[in-house]
Parts: sequence; C-alpha cells; structure tokens
Amino acid sequence: MRVVVHVDGGARGNPGPAAAAAVVSTPEGEVLDESAETLGRATNNVAEYRGLLLGLMRARELGATEVEVVNDSELVAKQVNGVYKVKHVDMKPLHAAAREVLEGFERWTVRSVPRARNAHADALVNQALDAAA
Repeated sequence: MRVVVHVDGGARGNPGPAAAAAVVSTPEGEVLDESAETLGRATNNVAEYRGLLLGLMRARELGATEVEVVNDSELVAKQVNGVYKVKHVDMKPLHAAAREVLEGFERWTVRSVPRARNAHADALVNQALDAAA
C-alpha cells in the first residue's frame, strides 16, 4: 500500500514549546489518519524530525509498504536523503531513527515543499501548541 505522509514540526521560540504532526493519506488525497503530539521544550529542527518519525510510525501502523514523505523542512529532507551531513548532536539519533524506519519500507521518498503546500500538518502543529498553552 502506497501512502503520502505530510509531516511538520514546530517550536514557539527556538528552543521553546514544540509539537509534531502527521497526516497520512492515499495518493489521491483521502486522509487515512492524522495525529499531533506536544514535545515539551525543543528546537524547531528537532520538532521537524519528530514529525517525520510520527508520520512514519503512523504509516507503518496502517500497513503502508511505500511512503512519499512531504515536509516543509529543506534541512530535514536533505539530511535524510544524504545531501547534507547531520552535525548537531541532538539531531543525530533522530536522523538515525528516521533512516532505520524508512529502510523498513519497500520504497520511500522524502521531499520538501513550501509551507503553504503542507498546510494540514502545519495546522495540526499549531492546534497542538495552542491546546498546550
């Protein structure tokens, strides 16, 4: 089963209160699952990785064999795809965990898009942060 996973993470302040979110849908756009979680205090980049991990886990729980991950973090997309090195100590274990989960799928892609094209996941992050405030 192929799914599209829109993921996002954000922190109010950097670091600050943070949240992660994921929306799993069919390639045609039918939403299969959505989830958001607060993370406590974290940086924006850590929250982005936590959103990626959340989305991958939800996709796996739904039985996905192929995932197309869409996020609005060029840094995370390029690190996961091996274009950029992961230098920050807090992101190394998150990057390793994401790569490990991705390798469990038959096929995967991770790409970044402008925030406006990731609006549903972005809205879930903000809802989680607002609810926690």
